[in-house]
Amino acid sequence: MIHVGTSGYSFEDWKGTFYPIKITSGEMLNFYAQHFKVVEINSTYYAIPQPHVFERMVEKTPPDFQFTVKANSGMTHERTDNKSVFDQFEAAIQPLVEADKFEGILAQFPWSFKNTEDNRRYLRLCRERLAEYPLIVEFRHISWISEPLFGFLRELGISYCAVDEPDLPGLVPPKVEATTDLGYVRFHGRNAETWWGGDASERYNYLYTEQELREWAPKIKQLAASTQETYVLFNNCHAGYAARNAKTMQSILQPDLFKSPEQQNSEKQE
Repeated sequence: MIHVGTSGYSFEDWKGTFYPIKITSGEMLNFYAQHFKVVEINSTYYAIPQPHVFERMVEKTPPDFQFTVKANSGMTHERTDNKSVFDQFEAAIQPLVEADKFEGILAQFPWSFKNTEDNRRYLRLCRERLAEYPLIVEFRHISWISEPLFGFLRELGISYCAVDEPDLPGLVPPKVEATTDLGYVRFHGRNAETWWGGDASERYNYLYTEQELREWAPKIKQLAASTQETYVLFNNCHAGYAARNAKTMQSILQPDLFKSPEQQNSEKQE
């Protein structure tokens, strides 16, 4: 199965592009769930919420809706004396786990996290601390992209996150690899000019063309053929671009599944 969604859903600048202009923040997830069956929660990177926050998300989504949750920065960027952060994070996600709506933890490491013995040891520690949950790792530094790494991830039972991001020296190329039965792909946009400096919000201000998305379709289908579940998430969240691109990717990957009721009725009449 291939599941398409976005990295986050609660954005004011999605009003009038994806959401109705007068929608309230409390209504957004319910509306979102009418279009997508998975969302990646990114706000946990900045702060770990209380469990009741996820309880409300469970209540606003249908039984077959799924969540992935981004690891807190204390788990991926600080990496010292942080066991309490792991414990708090685990407690926070329990409502999702208990509702059977939890699909995994995304650990996005910074560019400074390079392929060293110490950092490989830290990945093993993360796996031990999060042993009960699916774990997905996203790297930013190209030193990780080699076959020994993929074998290492398979040994640990960690899923590799494929990425689409600018073609810049030192960044990770658009390579897919199945290291567990869970596949994961994230689209960040291709803003090479704003990736390293300037306004951080402009980094993800990018709207993919349909052709750019179609180029990814064979890779995603290849990944899905080697996994039980594959998640495709769009992180180019500026001005609703992520939702627009996710809808397009749905139609590319699974055209029959994502046809509108009107389209289906029209075809039946023909």
